[in-house]
Amino acid sequence: MSFTLATWNINSVRLREPIVLKLLADEAPDVLCLQECKSPVELIPTEGFAALGYTHMVASGQKGYNGVMILSRLPIKEVARHDFANLGHARHVAAQLDNGVIIHNHYVPAGGDKPDREINEKFGQKLDYLSDMRDDFRANMPTRSILVGDLNIAPREDDVWDHKKLLKVVSHTPVEVEALAEVQDSGNWVDVTRADIPDGKLYSWWSYRARDWDVADKGRRLDHVWATADIAAAAHSSRVARDVRGWEKPSDHAPLFATFDL
Repeated sequence: MSFTLATWNINSVRLREPIVLKLLADEAPDVLCLQECKSPVELIPTEGFAALGYTHMVASGQKGYNGVMILSRLPIKEVARHDFANLGHARHVAAQLDNGVIIHNHYVPAGGDKPDREINEKFGQKLDYLSDMRDDFRANMPTRSILVGDLNIAPREDDVWDHKKLLKVVSHTPVEVEALAEVQDSGNWVDVTRADIPDGKLYSWWSYRARDWDVADKGRRLDHVWATADIAAAAHSSRVARDVRGWEKPSDHAPLFATFDL
């Protein structure tokens, strides 16, 4: 079984329904994982997705904030949703394909502006979320699993436009990078994207604040596709659909793709 998966922080699935439909029509991934959907589940506009063949969905939503969903042309069933760090946020959902592979979709808290939990509650929430993920994987070692989502951390020096300038900026600080590494190690996860694209600058997010995001190219790789070591070798064809960042009324993230032969 071969399937292509995409992950994308959509920044409101209702507001950006037209570009979700365009991506599905143009790229036709078998599975699309969205984050920051900002919608109760019952208000997600599923009719257009179903018309394109995406008739299967699992989702966790809330009004105006957060929210994650897995949209699929392949049969899926929900197998988990967890409130990491007990934040009361809709930030995780997991679904299983017919071949037994489990897909975890995460939206890790962004962490606010100051990388100091003593003065910034949101940064503390981010670190607690990551710690809870780590502990959960240590207690329940995953197998035949894929983890995707907006993890809101760019771990490598070449995952940001300027490593030195961003060392004290939330999303690239050493404490966050270390926390993410602990999560990865705890589940024996392989960073599929960097296994496929081992060298060079690679971004999936560009700020709305840039006058011309494409020319400035001050990006960060905040979005990730991981796989457990037992299936990681089956992954290939990873890519960021950078052009999508330039579509009409875009998200500030671009979709990230990977294909699995399982």
